[in-house]
Amino acid sequence: MSDHAHVSREALLRKLAKPLPGWVRPLCAALAAVGVLVFILLALGANSARAWHAYHVNWLFWTGLAQGGVMFGAVTTVAKGRWAVPLRRMAEASVAFLPVSFALFLVLWIGKAQVFPWVAQPVLEPAVKGFWLRPGFMFARDIAALLVLYGLSFWFVYHSVRSDAALLRAGATDKVKRLYASLAKDWDLPGRGAEHSGERREQIAPVLIVAYAACMSLLAFDLIMSLAPHWISNLLGGFFFMGAWLQGLMALALLAIVWRRHLGVEEVITSRHLHDLGKLCFAFTVFWAYLFFSQFLVIWYGNMPEETSFLFLRMAAEPWRGISTAMVVMVFLIPFWGLIGVKPKKNPRILGTFATISLLGLWVDRYVLTVPSIVQSAPGLPLGWQEVVVTLGFAGLWGLAYTWFAERFPIISPTLVEYGGERRRHSHINFE
Repeated sequence: MSDHAHVSREALLRKLAKPLPGWVRPLCAALAAVGVLVFILLALGANSARAWHAYHVNWLFWTGLAQGGVMFGAVTTVAKGRWAVPLRRMAEASVAFLPVSFALFLVLWIGKAQVFPWVAQPVLEPAVKGFWLRPGFMFARDIAALLVLYGLSFWFVYHSVRSDAALLRAGATDKVKRLYASLAKDWDLPGRGAEHSGERREQIAPVLIVAYAACMSLLAFDLIMSLAPHWISNLLGGFFFMGAWLQGLMALALLAIVWRRHLGVEEVITSRHLHDLGKLCFAFTVFWAYLFFSQFLVIWYGNMPEETSFLFLRMAAEPWRGISTAMVVMVFLIPFWGLIGVKPKKNPRILGTFATISLLGLWVDRYVLTVPSIVQSAPGLPLGWQEVVVTLGFAGLWGLAYTWFAERFPIISPTLVEYGGERRRHSHINFE
């Protein structure tokens, strides 16, 4: 297929109008319902701590994945990566999960004693740490951080979808007509149209990136590092938010492959787009390993018991050693080996396979970072059907939020026509 495809606006809009398969949302709803029901039953049962541990792990994973998707739009806006324009909306659609994430974080307050060891046994020394690790104070500052981060994310995506709402409002269905009218209510006023929204996106994006790094670091310190109150790692914040960024990239690779096939838009999302996305996935897989080793090297070389105990528990003690090794293999070794060439990145099946393996490994990464700090010793690995069902429940909630967005906004922005006739380095799409 030629990379110099010609796509008319009408043809693109017809393809974008193709509905989701009828089974998608019912499946997501079923997963969410079963996950919620099983979690409630487990939380009310004899082993409620395990239910809350699974809840905590999945909140970290799915929140990171959703926020990482929004950050793809912000980063490519700052970098002026026009090649990524057909992919941005697919990534930004994860913003719909953020309100769900916020509500789920509030629920975590109920199980705080099961998740955070210092709730039942307060940290008294040093005094400043005891002050910092107070439940009310921790939840208050994390809620404030989430409000800032999620607010900026919605503001950014608002200016992304606003141009599409203005373009499509006249022919919108009853389902979205009121929503489009609200988003584009002042579009026709002087200085409030496409140029205004474009400028706003460019202004918000760098602020959002800084807020992402700061707020996600705070969440890492509070929700991961505090589980081992006497362990300290200045690199954990960066490791956490770059892991979330990698989650967003790997999820976007899967989403791009699925949407490309479902909508039949191979002339819009070409093999070159997959290649570039694959290069990002490969590059930040290596960067994840770099951060992992940097954190390991400093702790190993310092050889301080309060720091090395964190690593020893995961790398040398049972039952955590095996799953920690598997995590490194899934996140780094397998994707590094599989995506090092050009052809695997361009092949949807191969790219999708390695993206799936990486995402599974990143879930295990969140598990390894948190659960051993709470459980420490166990007769066997506390990872079974309970964790799987709760994970599927979170996946269902994410899927419901994502498809809600996808049913209301074009998953590829039709305002790409603004670039009509401009030859692009990657796909060279001309909208006629």
